[in-house]
Amino acid sequence: MSAQAAQSAETGPVIAQGVDDEPVASNQRDPQGRAGMLIAVLAAAYTIFHLVVMVFYPLETWTYRMFHLCGGLLIGFLTYSALSQTATETEDRPRGPLELALLAVAVGGIGYGFLMVAYAWGGWWLAGAAQPPRMVFQTYGLPLVIGTSAAILSGWLFSTRTRTRIHLPDMLLGLAAIAVMGYILFVVGALRMRAGTGMAQPGDLWAALTGVLLILELARRLTGLALVVIVGVFIAYSFLGPWLPGFLNHRGYTATRFFTYIFTDQGVLGDPIAVSSTYIILFIVFAAFLQASKVGDYFVNFAFACAGQARGGPAKVAVFASGLMGMINGTSAGNVVSTGSLTIPLMKKVGYSPKTSAAVEATASSGGQILPPIMGAGAFIMAEVTGIPYTDIVIAAIIPALLYFVSVYFMVDLQALKLNMKGLPRSELPRFDVLVKQVYLFLPIIILIYTLFAGYSVIRAGAMGMAAAAMVSWLTPHKMGPVQIFRALELGAKMSIQMVAVCAAAGIIVGVIALTGVGARFSALLLTIAGQSQLLAMFFAMCISIILGMGMPTTAAYAVAAAVVAPGLISLGVPVLVAHFFVFYYAVMSAITPPVALAAYAGAGLSGSDPMKTSVEAFKLGLAAFIVPFMFFNSHELLMQGETMDIIHATATALLGMFLLSAGVIGYFFGPAAMIVRLILLAAALSMISVGWLTDLVGLSVAAGLYLWQRKMVTPGALVRGQTD
Repeated sequence: MSAQAAQSAETGPVIAQGVDDEPVASNQRDPQGRAGMLIAVLAAAYTIFHLVVMVFYPLETWTYRMFHLCGGLLIGFLTYSALSQTATETEDRPRGPLELALLAVAVGGIGYGFLMVAYAWGGWWLAGAAQPPRMVFQTYGLPLVIGTSAAILSGWLFSTRTRTRIHLPDMLLGLAAIAVMGYILFVVGALRMRAGTGMAQPGDLWAALTGVLLILELARRLTGLALVVIVGVFIAYSFLGPWLPGFLNHRGYTATRFFTYIFTDQGVLGDPIAVSSTYIILFIVFAAFLQASKVGDYFVNFAFACAGQARGGPAKVAVFASGLMGMINGTSAGNVVSTGSLTIPLMKKVGYSPKTSAAVEATASSGGQILPPIMGAGAFIMAEVTGIPYTDIVIAAIIPALLYFVSVYFMVDLQALKLNMKGLPRSELPRFDVLVKQVYLFLPIIILIYTLFAGYSVIRAGAMGMAAAAMVSWLTPHKMGPVQIFRALELGAKMSIQMVAVCAAAGIIVGVIALTGVGARFSALLLTIAGQSQLLAMFFAMCISIILGMGMPTTAAYAVAAAVVAPGLISLGVPVLVAHFFVFYYAVMSAITPPVALAAYAGAGLSGSDPMKTSVEAFKLGLAAFIVPFMFFNSHELLMQGETMDIIHATATALLGMFLLSAGVIGYFFGPAAMIVRLILLAAALSMISVGWLTDLVGLSVAAGLYLWQRKMVTPGALVRGQTD
């Protein structure tokens, strides 16, 4: 009997499956043969490098970030052939004249640039000369830029790839990433002093420009055009500033100054990549260990055992399980793909429409990004940017996260009640009495949380969580040996590549903001608007945060919004913690906000529903997240700021407001609610945004009045009809 069959015999049906059954994602397949082994070894080595540097042997910051970025680019391009393939795309085809010409230019240009770096390494660094040969500065970069552009164009025009080998343009782009890293590392000290000044050399410009092209191309391949277009707009703004009106006007910059400035720790190598190279990759690898050890499957099975039999049970499981896993893995759309492949079919099975099933999964997965203590690495980024202690940020996030998930739960439950849905039969669920005996599988999460609050460094806490996941697996049929640990390391690297690309792209935007000073001008604009209405200024800040986050994973979205919007809010007198939480929430919720809602689109792909309708439904289900920031803006008690009784009062009334909001959105409040009743419920919920006894009394009175009216006016027959509509 297999290990899995043995477990099934003990626990009942095992709903969740691990990475042995589902590789990286449902539409992603690894290449076969030697190419696949090469990629696997490189990916595992990439992860091991990060763990060794973070835990045992720290590197100089600039050098470490360059290895993180360019190593991620290398693995990203090498694995793209695998990530983009379907099972039928296995045949080679002859190359035409145009493709051959582009490949010849790419081979020549990238090869020359690579050789120049090797020449500098052999002729200067090993020889101990004072500076690299002048030839490197003068001739290194232009051929490299031309070759890189040709390889990118070849990938656009001739995208057919096979799974049995690495596509030649992808291999060339990986070599270009190594060439960029080699050049910048060899002249590391001088480039820091020259960047953004008139002393910058031609080679500096070409290296930085090549790096930007590689970042944008990998971001395009892994996340689509939205992020690339946004970055392109910011780059264009740097050059078009002299011709723009109002607060957008600036003097403009030369290409040499702009690109050399962008490729420093003020831009590409700044805060987003700093967090990506430490906290984000650490917790992505932690999530990979949970998958490889099947501990993550236990979380999902435990949730099904607890709530699967309740009305709308799979949707309630999705709220909890997807929220928990989304908190760890740091990307809303990625979590939808991984957990939604399980929860969405089961939601459809009990009666939810494909649109609603995908929307529930997208809303829950996005909510994981605001769930403490990890918050999809958001807590660590906020601590890095603001200087506020990590523990303070986590404590402040508790009540807003509670309000969000309670609201989503209310909506799921009320919809199940309205449509008279049932849960899954107990015979189709894991046995709770057996799963509760394996509660020790929660140890990795418990150890992680304890060590974080006990004062251990984030890196040590994450490493201990990984070790705990491997150790507890030995108490299950899925023991992690060397092969499973290797797979977890490989999976962690592959899962982190998208974050490397988007954080680097976000760094470009942050660099443009710092170089042009548009953030300070935006702050002045917000002050002007606030002179007329502070509420209008906050609404404007909300819209900008959502727009900046569209098409971006959460981490990058918050990094950009924190650079553009948060300083403006702080200039209005908003406390730093409140301002950053405000933009963070809206950056997260951009993943379910039409028209560009990445998490909702990912869910629609799994459920077969219309993407735009799914994003609208997800927006409705996640409506609480669009209101909660205004609540804690008006009542800092919701961020644990203030006296204990005031915090309890604010939380209790906010929970009532979430219930009224959910009832108004779903159209069910102790019975079916007509449109006028729904509008009254929404108005009562909004009245509780501002914590105060008068507004609370209004909301409570409306809720009580509507309850009594429904009990009197809605007959049992009408109630049943409403449930079955």
